[in-house]
Parts: sequence; structure tokens; C-alpha cells
Amino acid sequence: MEVIQVRDRPASRVFYAVAGRLLFVESTHQRLGKLIERLCAGWQLTPVSFQETSPDIRIYFVCGNTRPQIPRNLEQFEIADGGQCYTDGAGFYLALGDALMHLQHGEPVVIKIWLERMPVEGELVLARIASFAICAGLRRYGVFEIHSAGMVQPRGETGVLIVGSSGSGKSTLALNLATAGWPYLSDDELLLSFAGSEVEARGFRNFFAVSDGASKSCFEPDDVFPSQRRQRVIPRFLLFTRLSGEQKSELKKLTQVKTMARLIRACPWATYDTSIADANLELLSALARQTSAFDLHAGRDLLQPGFASDLLSQINGD
Repeated sequence: MEVIQVRDRPASRVFYAVAGRLLFVESTHQRLGKLIERLCAGWQLTPVSFQETSPDIRIYFVCGNTRPQIPRNLEQFEIADGGQCYTDGAGFYLALGDALMHLQHGEPVVIKIWLERMPVEGELVLARIASFAICAGLRRYGVFEIHSAGMVQPRGETGVLIVGSSGSGKSTLALNLATAGWPYLSDDELLLSFAGSEVEARGFRNFFAVSDGASKSCFEPDDVFPSQRRQRVIPRFLLFTRLSGEQKSELKKLTQVKTMARLIRACPWATYDTSIADANLELLSALARQTSAFDLHAGRDLLQPGFASDLLSQINGD
């Protein structure tokens, strides 16, 4: 990160490479810049040196300044994460807590974020608005996020996506599979894009966060499972997981129509973000066609050592 100490100039500027795109992040406060830098370290973004090339996505963070008025007569709706979105069909405003984000449609994609006050370390609103901004920018270049773990079957290098909301057991399942030797992309969030005619997945979040029922503990998986991280994979299987509360887990194969419906539910911005909705839905449709999908009603037996690996090896025909 480049630190600048000149009055009325940005306090921090940093470039990142992600999914084949160049991202530029700028902040008006050095302290805020350091918070953002630590956030970005938790995502699979690669810092790069100062670039002469124009970035694809520019994100500007401003703290303490009066935020702009949202124009009237914009379409307005509430998003699943509790924010309020206002759109003209191309760009949009997103109000989330005391933060406001504005995406201006064009090339490069320009995103401005106003924070009413300086966030404290670990405050959720900064992480959420920053994640929303990065993913919104990437969507303009055909890279779409999904709330999913990504695992790789050890011998066949087959991609398995474990799709589910927070508390559905996907991180615990990912941890159990990694413990059994499965390579991984991420335990929580992935980026999807076309690689030729097929959909490719890559990890977005770096760390694992596993719940013990009362709280979540985070750790760096590279320290626990060295050499098991994969950069990308072509998915062949989808698991839509939820906790059943029963002892025995149950797998149920899904039709392509039901698979598509579940993918849309797992990717709400595929319909929220209307300017790129067609491209997003086209990618999800391709993903549904190239994979076999199952509902997984996760029981307590998945906690047994090796059980999860054996179960998923069966659907893979291993």
C-alpha cells in the first residue's frame, strides 16, 4: 500500500489483481486505508505494484464527509442482507447501516463509498460494504459471486460446490473434507466465470470460519492444510446443504429446473442487479447444465471422521 501524507490528497492507494481484473482502492484516511488493507488480506486478492495501466474497477472510500442525497424516482427495494438498494437500471446506490455505496456504470467501473464515521477494527459494516463493492464491480466483467464452499475430489480433481446460507453447515462440511485430504478453494464464497463454454469457480474468501454453535472461530487453512489450496476448478457437482437435526444425512438428486431455482436463490444479485442480470442468469444456467445437483440434509453423521468424504465419493462414482 502506498501511503500519502499530503493535505487534500488520498491517504492510501493500493492495486489488486483479482479474477483477471485490476482493482484500484483509494481512501481519504490512512487509518481507514489500513483497515481496508487488512480486510482485503482476508480475500483472495493479489496486491500488485503501482500500475500505469488503467484499472478495471476503482473504489473510493470517504469517511466523515456528508454523503450525497440519493436521487428521487429511482426504483427502490430491500436486499436480503438488510440494506436498501436504489437503481436506475444501470448504476445503483446501496444504503447499508451508516454506509452508502454508489456504483457508476461504465468503463472503468467507479464505486464510491461514504462512511459516516471511522469504523473500528472488525466492524461488520465495513467488511460487508467493501465486499459488496468488489463483487459489484466484478459482475460488470462477467465474474459473479456465490455463497458456497468449493472443494476438489482428491483423485479425480472434480469440483464440488457446497451451496448454502450462513448456518447451513457448509463450512463444517468443507473443514471435514479438507481434514480428509480434499483440496479446497474456499469454505464460504466463490467467484464464477466462463472458461470457454464451461463455468469455472475460484475462491474469494481466504480464511475458514467454523461455528461451534455459539460463536465462529477463524483460521488460515494454509497453515493447517498445506498445499491443499486450489486456485480454480470446473464444478461437476452441486450440493445444496441444510442442517436436518437428524442423525442420518440424506442426499436427494435434483432436476435441472430445481437446480436453477436454488442457484437463483443462492445468488440474489443475479436478479437485484438488473443491468447484468441476463449475463448472470446465463452463467447460472450453464452451471446447472454442467453439474449433477443434490439436496443434502446434513445429519450428525457428517461429523464422524471420514464420513463426509465417503458420502461425496459415492455421488462421484469413486
